[in-house]
Amino acid sequence: MSEDLPSIPSSSTLEDVARVAGVSRATVSRVINGIRNVDPDIQEKVRQAISVTGYAPNRAARSLVTRRTGSIALVVSGAGDEGEEDPFPNRVFGDPFFGRVASGVLGFLRPLGMHPVLMLAETAAAREQVISYLRQGNADGALLVSSHAADPLPKLLVDAGLPAVLFARPPRPIPISYVDVAHRAGGTLAADHLVARGCRRVATITGPLDVPASQDRLAGFQETMARHGHPYIPIVEGDFSHDSGETAMQRLMAEHPDVDGVFIANDLMAQGALLVLRDHGRRIPDDVAVVGFDDSSAALACRPQLTTVRQPMEDMAAEMTRLLLSHVEEPERRVTSVIFEPTLVIRQSA
Repeated sequence: MSEDLPSIPSSSTLEDVARVAGVSRATVSRVINGIRNVDPDIQEKVRQAISVTGYAPNRAARSLVTRRTGSIALVVSGAGDEGEEDPFPNRVFGDPFFGRVASGVLGFLRPLGMHPVLMLAETAAAREQVISYLRQGNADGALLVSSHAADPLPKLLVDAGLPAVLFARPPRPIPISYVDVAHRAGGTLAADHLVARGCRRVATITGPLDVPASQDRLAGFQETMARHGHPYIPIVEGDFSHDSGETAMQRLMAEHPDVDGVFIANDLMAQGALLVLRDHGRRIPDDVAVVGFDDSSAALACRPQLTTVRQPMEDMAAEMTRLLLSHVEEPERRVTSVIFEPTLVIRQSA
């Protein structure tokens, strides 16, 4: 340890953290409890001080007083059947999107000595288990990542009065806090880039069109292409999976073989689409420029590496976690939304 850092006893206290961070004990307590009104720079100083001191809150003692567990549920909710060829857990763990969300949640919680409990809720019985688990006080609240528009779990959590924050805007208006990215702005970034590259016969592969994110990405792309003088854009719907990207690209090749630019609503579908383009002898990006969405590990696994619209999922997941802890600390806090801005990451595909 450097000479300018104070010496830390083997069993660190809240006061030790405050001394290293250069803030008050009360400020440290607010950061640990996820209270919102603390400057982000101060929050980071406190987390670094927690790491330096090795401070670990006595969760067992606190839970007796606060009736809180010090853990939260990270719930991935979707549709699935036990007998299907690609079971829901396989889809979850095979999608880099969920790994980035989990990384952001862990990165926020770990310095606070807290941990998430992963729960999958793809059936009515599994959703009932989530509600029961939370009602019994096994976790202080839920971070919900929902993968289909008809998912009843967000409303079930609201109706049960349980603290919860949703990743992405809910398909139907309900009083639940959420974080999201400006999807329309992302569609605009993709359209502007393809037009700037000289693409004139542009198409798009969307995600499932009953999902708000897919609708907004498509709308932003279509509106911007129209402003550039391209009022008609061929559309093929996918489901965010690698296989659906392949299938959709096969259809585009059959129906629009002269396409020279494609915006694809996530990187995993784009990865599948690139395989089809290569099979058809198309050079990327010389013959067809391709732009994806997410900036996930799939974008780097593509050959060539994928130009993509980045949504800062780790930051979004951390903010989702902070919001949830704020709701746990102050149950009467009004619901809110936090919208992040996308950026375009230019690589070799466009």
